Amino acid sequence: MQRSASRTAPYLFLSPFVLSFLIFGAYPIIRSMILSLYITSGPEAQHFVGLGNYRYLLQDPDFWTAFRNTATFAVGSVVLQLPLSLGLAILLNRHDIRGRNVFRFIFFSPNLMGLVFSALLFMLILAPKFGLLNAGLHALFGLPLTTRWLSTPALVMPALILVALWLYTGFNMVYFLAALQGVDTELYEAATIDGAGRWAQFWHVTLPGIKPVLIFVVVLSTIGSFQLFELAFLLLGNSSGPDQAGLTIVMYLYQNGFLGGDLGYAAAIGWTLAGMVLILAIVQLRLTGAGREER
Repeated sequence: MQRSASRTAPYLFLSPFVLSFLIFGAYPIIRSMILSLYITSGPEAQHFVGLGNYRYLLQDPDFWTAFRNTATFAVGSVVLQLPLSLGLAILLNRHDIRGRNVFRFIFFSPNLMGLVFSALLFMLILAPKFGLLNAGLHALFGLPLTTRWLSTPALVMPALILVALWLYTGFNMVYFLAALQGVDTELYEAATIDGAGRWAQFWHVTLPGIKPVLIFVVVLSTIGSFQLFELAFLLLGNSSGPDQAGLTIVMYLYQNGFLGGDLGYAAAIGWTLAGMVLILAIVQLRLTGAGREER
C-alpha cells in the first residue's frame, strides 16, 4: 500500500501542471491551427477553406505592409539596442566607476514602467511645439519645433524604435552585465602582458566570453520585436498610424480577429508569424554557431 502511494505521488503533484497545460496551452494551440483553415464571421459562423487563408495572405498587400514595418522595427531595434546595451554593461562593469549600482538601476528602471505609462510619456515627449525631443533637436540642430513624429508616415517607425530603445536598452544591459562578470579576469591580465590593446581584448576575450549570452539576447530581442503590438497601438492612438506606417503583424492579426471578426484569418496570420520567428531563430543560431562548442 505504501509502495503504491509512493509511485502515484509524483503523478499527483504533476497533474495540476499537466491539466493546466492541456487546457490553457495545448488546446488553444491545436484549436488555432484548425481555425486557420476556416473563414469565420465571429465565433459561430465558419466555412472550411483549407489553405485558402494562407494563399490569400501571400497576396494580401496589408500583410506585407505589416511585415515590412515589423522587420524595419526589428532590425532598427536590434542593431541600435544591443551595441548600446553592451557598451553600457562594459562601462558599468568597471570597478572605478563611482555609484555604478545607482547608474545600473537608472538605466534598468524604464523597464519597470508599464507600456501604457511609457506610451503616455512619449506622447508628450514626441509632441510638436512643446515636446522635449523637438525642443532638444531645435536647440542642437535648429530643426523645427513643429515636427510631428507620430503623424508623419516617415517618422513613425523611427519614433517607435526610439521608444523601444529607451525601454529595453537597460533590460538587455543586465544580461550583458551578468555575462561580463563570468569572464575570467586572468584572461585580460594575460592579454595585457601579451601587449593586446583594449580593442583586441574586447574582440578576443570579451566577445568569446559572453558569446552564449549575446546569442540569447539577439534571438530574444528579435522575437520580441516581431511581437510588437501594444507600444505601437497605444502611441498611435489605437490605430495603425498615418498611411499604416505603424501597422505591425500582430496589430494586423488583432484588426482581423477582434475588429473584423475573421478569427480564421487571424489564426493564419498568427501561425505565419510563428513560422517566421522560428525560421529567423534557426538562421541566427546557425550563423552564430550556437551549440557547436558543446559537440
